[in-house]
Amino acid sequence: MNCLCFSVVAAAALWYKGAWLSFQISGFLVTHLIVAVASFKGGVGKTTTAVHLAAYLQKSAPTLLIDGDPNRSATGWANRGALPFKVIDERQTARYVREYEHAVIDTQARPAPDDLRALVDGCDLLVIPTTPDALSLEALMLTVESLESISAARYRILLTIIPPRPSRDGKEARAMLKRKKLPVFKTEIHRLVAFQKAALAGVPVYDVADPRASSAWEDYAKAGKEIIS
Repeated sequence: MNCLCFSVVAAAALWYKGAWLSFQISGFLVTHLIVAVASFKGGVGKTTTAVHLAAYLQKSAPTLLIDGDPNRSATGWANRGALPFKVIDERQTARYVREYEHAVIDTQARPAPDDLRALVDGCDLLVIPTTPDALSLEALMLTVESLESISAARYRILLTIIPPRPSRDGKEARAMLKRKKLPVFKTEIHRLVAFQKAALAGVPVYDVADPRASSAWEDYAKAGKEIIS
């Protein structure tokens, strides 16, 4: 089930990109962006990242979130409230592809090398969220090794759930990634309760009643700006 599901997601990404390219050639589309979010470990903010990057892109153009995770976390998020963009599963891609200018794909964890290759080929950018703890960083390096084995270049690492000071975990993780000369977002996503409230309410973090909600949203807005710049 898991391998099949991810293969369908990868195929959907390739189909989506091909459809957009042919649609663009026809003169009906000017811009498009396909962003995939993947990780080798759970609990790193993968779905939170997918939801909020989609929310950011939606502010500039119609955006589709493709939920390719068997856990259907993004679908559950949408069902609990009201997200400002449409969420579908990967099997519905063909039906909705022509209605949206941007797509964000929330993939399942631990993609196989062949699936990872197809996914990378089918998107404009692969975002890899990771928390700054040792286990997550180890899993991240497995992902990077898989990407390097297929000569993938269109990926960027996003540090997430960064603990507040005096913890130096985020700073030390960034320094390690820089030493390895890996592509990393300048933006970091901080550990804030507002994100949990947003998931429970089924809305983007900017719509929750929390004193840090605007700060939480600004983290992802900055990451979004890095993607489109």
